Formats: sequence, structure tokens, C-alpha cells
Amino acid sequence: MKRREFVVKTALGAAAVAFPAALSGRDKVEGAPDMTALKGGTAAEMFERGIAEMGGMKRFVKSGQRVVLKPNIGWDRGPEFGANTDPELVGRIVKHCFEAGAKEVLCFDHTCGNDWDHRYKVSGIEDAVISNGGKMIAGNTESMFEECDIPHGVVLKRAQVHKLAMNPDVFINIPVLKHHSGAKVTCALKNYMGCIWDRRWWHAHDMPQCIADYATFQKTSLTIVDAYRVMLDHGPRGKSPEFAPIVKYQIISTDIVAADAASIHIFSETAKQYGMGRPYTIDDIKYMRPAEKLGVGTCDLSKLSVKRIVLS
Repeated sequence: MKRREFVVKTALGAAAVAFPAALSGRDKVEGAPDMTALKGGTAAEMFERGIAEMGGMKRFVKSGQRVVLKPNIGWDRGPEFGANTDPELVGRIVKHCFEAGAKEVLCFDHTCGNDWDHRYKVSGIEDAVISNGGKMIAGNTESMFEECDIPHGVVLKRAQVHKLAMNPDVFINIPVLKHHSGAKVTCALKNYMGCIWDRRWWHAHDMPQCIADYATFQKTSLTIVDAYRVMLDHGPRGKSPEFAPIVKYQIISTDIVAADAASIHIFSETAKQYGMGRPYTIDDIKYMRPAEKLGVGTCDLSKLSVKRIVLS
């Protein structure tokens, strides 16, 4: 069978699968869930439904607060590659923050190249943020970062942290789920690397542990995983849109480790369905257990209330 024919046939079969079997959790009788897992619709449509089920943005944003958004804007790629967070999703989040009463909504990333302004633009995120009243803040010079202690770090004891990420009123992490040549899968925890200046030090000193260590420091209100497109191979920059099929998933969670755990299940099932990439386990992603051990969150979704929603 030719590769493209195989992809089409497996994609049609995958349409009948709403969620991976491992993406489970206990049902909560009353109150908002710890996580919503969504399938179907656009990234913005899934967010609208998911945030409503989580109790609305007013659960996380209070009147007069400054909100900091941290999507992935690392790469000089358009949305079709799945290398950066979906711009329509980011724009809709900005809109909801202001409707909840935010005084200011600021968006930043320490991009993976010095042409940060180009990457902000070509990703579509700059236009989406500004058109909804938010502001883009650069992360390209060392003066924008301040040295901070990481009190609970095992390897990472100090880091230069972007000023917007330091003790924010509200911090919303908006990663894109995708393949990574080094970490295998990158999502919410690894998206924190865009908050710090010296990423090379992390790569040279047990990067998985550094990711887990930093997660003990970063104050985060909400994690929203964009898995509308999932880059299954040739990450993190991407080779061709062919490797980032539209699969229409989204995870919204108050627990960042659980958000990554759910996302790894989605990545793995999608890899099997499309015949691209590899179906990784939680233990294959080496920053997951260290983050759990440090008390950042849980890999065990059965400990959370998870509401699974399929949009028609």
C-alpha cells in the first residue's frame, strides 16, 4: 500500500475513535472538573466548550489582573506545520481573559531564533493576540530575564527567568503537542523552556530533570494543550504539513503533569492510527516521572475528574 493511501485509510478508521482508552479519569459528581478532554471542531471551538465546562475563564482570571500567556512560538512556521500553537486558539483565549475582567493580557516566548519578530508574525499568533486587544512581548535579549533561585530543584538551582513569568497574577501555558527529536514528545512541561534564557545549560545538564525542576518554580493557573494538529515526526520544527495531520484534540487542565500525560496518550494513539512517529509511553518521556516525584502533578489520570467531550 502506498504511504499516502495508508494515511488516508488509517485516518478514516481513526475518526471512529474519540479518545485513547488510557485517557480516563473519575467522574466528578458536582463542581468543575480537573480536566476537560475534547475531540472535534476547531481549536477555538473546542476551547469555548472546554473552558465553559471548567467553570469559565472567570474561575482563573479576576477583575483587574494581568494575564501572561505562554504559547509555543519557537519556529518560523505557519500553522499548517503544527510547530507552534494554533493562533486562533491563542486569540480566543485573549478574548476570554478580557471578558473575565483582565486588565492586561501579555503574550511572549523565547523563540528558537533571533528573528523573534518574524516568528511572532509568521506563526499567526501576533495578529491573533493584537486583534483581540493583547500585547506581544519579546524574549530575545538577556536584559528581559532575571536570575532566580529554584528552591526545590534537584539539578537546576538557579535560572534566568523572563520577567513576565516571575510571580504573575495569572499564567496560562498554551503548548502545542508534537514530536521532538531529543525529548521524543514536547508539550506543556517542556514549553516552560521558552521562559528561561540559557537553554543550552539545560541540554548539557540532564535536561529532563531541569524541566521537572523548573516546573516546581513556575506559578501556572491553567494549561491548555493544542492538539488540533499533531506533528508526529520531524519535530520540533517540522518538515512538511504532511507530518502534522489534523486530529482535533484539546486538553484543558489545572494539573500540568496530567495534561502532559493525557497528551502523550493522544500522541501515541495518533501515531499508531496514522502510521507515523512512535507510540511512546509515559516512561519514555523522561521528564514526566521526575516532575511527578517533585509534586508538580500526577501522571495517574484516575486521580483526577476528567470530562470527555466529543463535539459534533
